[in-house]
Amino acid sequence: MIFRRLIALLAVFAAVPRLDAADAAVDLPGLLQAAEKWAYGNLDPRVLKVLEQVDQQRVRRLFAELQQRFHGDYVVDLAALKQTANTLQPLLELHPETRPYAVWLKTRLDYFEIADQLRVSIPPVKPPPAQPPAPRPPGQTARPPTPLPVPAPAPLPNPPPEIERRVWRQALSKRPVPHGAAALVPRLKAAFVAERVPPELVWLAEVESSFDPTARSPAGAAGLFQIMPATAHDLGLKLLPFDQRLDPDKSAHASARYLRHLYAKFRNWHLVVAAYNCGEGTIQRSLERHHAKAFDRISAHLPAETQLYVPKVEATILRREGVNLSQLRSPRR
Repeated sequence: MIFRRLIALLAVFAAVPRLDAADAAVDLPGLLQAAEKWAYGNLDPRVLKVLEQVDQQRVRRLFAELQQRFHGDYVVDLAALKQTANTLQPLLELHPETRPYAVWLKTRLDYFEIADQLRVSIPPVKPPPAQPPAPRPPGQTARPPTPLPVPAPAPLPNPPPEIERRVWRQALSKRPVPHGAAALVPRLKAAFVAERVPPELVWLAEVESSFDPTARSPAGAAGLFQIMPATAHDLGLKLLPFDQRLDPDKSAHASARYLRHLYAKFRNWHLVVAAYNCGEGTIQRSLERHHAKAFDRISAHLPAETQLYVPKVEATILRREGVNLSQLRSPRR
């Protein structure tokens, strides 16, 4: 009972953005209702089923807020969930049914930390200067001036890609190899080489699941490489009677085939990694909309998670293999 109440309190806290004094009139019921409506259309129903004993409705709202922030426009908005995510993650590990979601969340805790670092390092945008009052006609009696409305603070801009790369490199410079990676990496690299994909990209599994094949996201992705159900079907993986996304070897071959498909389309590993995270359609539309050919040209217009994901993947590969994404080469037959 104590656990359920704590989860409920955390969920309510996470569903409410950080408020300033000027936001005192926020419509809390409307905010929660909007989050719940979004959750019904975007969260994996299995999340709700396995979380019944930890207050299904409240946790749904919490995961909805996490997903909304990941898909939002501004990286620094993720900082508001730092405290909640760090408190919730170990609680989810207490039950076998919720542990796969704890694994998923644990691999993303550094997103909130990095977003918080970026939030305090970006200078706020100065609002435009207030317009001076109109001149008073001659002979008109002077009256107290009407107070000008205080402009709302402008949202913090997204940091340039070079700043995010530097912050991620520093954050990961001393990170040890995850438990379980030593046993899996040789097998995964063999699968990637067999699929003619750079073997260094197996470190995607560190970013996606910390090399834990049981990881599962609230949106339904699962396995070492967090493959969504529809993508798994397209790649020939079965979900029943056994979810083949949880098989390290089958998951690796499928992930490598998908990466090869993306590279054939974009011919750029930064764009490939971005598309792996947010979808090839999102990347293609952004490239066309902004008349761009490179990731750095569209980064600020992508979902917040993708803006953080690509430099994190690159920093991880640099830490483990000593190469950047631009230096990757596909194996020849």
